Amino acid sequence: MTAFAGRAALVTGASRGIGLAIAAAILEAGGRVCLTARGADGLAQARDALDGGDRVVTVAGASDDPEHRRAAVAATVERLGGCHILVNNAGINPVFGPAIEQDLAVWRKVHEVNLVAALGWVQEAWRAWMAAHGGAILNVASASGLEPAAGLGAYGASKAALIHLTRQLAQELAPGVRVNALAPAVVRTQFARRLYEGREAAVAATYPLGRIGEPHDVAAAARFLLGDEAGWITGQTVVVDGGLTVRGALS
Repeated sequence: MTAFAGRAALVTGASRGIGLAIAAAILEAGGRVCLTARGADGLAQARDALDGGDRVVTVAGASDDPEHRRAAVAATVERLGGCHILVNNAGINPVFGPAIEQDLAVWRKVHEVNLVAALGWVQEAWRAWMAAHGGAILNVASASGLEPAAGLGAYGASKAALIHLTRQLAQELAPGVRVNALAPAVVRTQFARRLYEGREAAVAATYPLGRIGEPHDVAAAARFLLGDEAGWITGQTVVVDGGLTVRGALS
């Protein structure tokens, strides 16, 4: 597969789960990938798992750190030959429970990482490469940004804002840069494990397609939206949820 031949991608939150699966899909289609995440050890393991040789580079750091964003974008351009693709996948969800009871400082942190940092990554990629050369951006949002979900108020609100930001940026960065989003439901990752561990059968039964998601389900949709076959699609949020939102509210 050569759909991404000659293209370099930066994927945040890419040491495991959805981010790693998207990076693998880009690599398998001939692209080059810069992986970012907080932990250097996790990134090293991800690089080894991808087995992409010099087509894979890693830059460790916090997504909400402007210096890390600047360094990662610079490394992508300098070592991989550009920044044709940006995948905003990094996210946090440190709190679970009713929104009315939650610490506002935690809400600020969630929005700083899940929303503000995402815009920061786009700004860096735009300045360093995309303004002059074009590209494609994918924001990994969530089904909880579309429908209320019990206990996920902070996370869902940040992802709802990310969905709106996707549309805003699609308008501002056209025609050279396309900006789209994905909204997954529960996917089998370490990040989401508390939402299904110990009761997967019961959770899966609430999905019309009868199972929770797998990282490759999201990666397949990402590969389409980032590729040329989606060349007339921008500002859209594709729901990858096994039909869950067909039922209405998530809780």
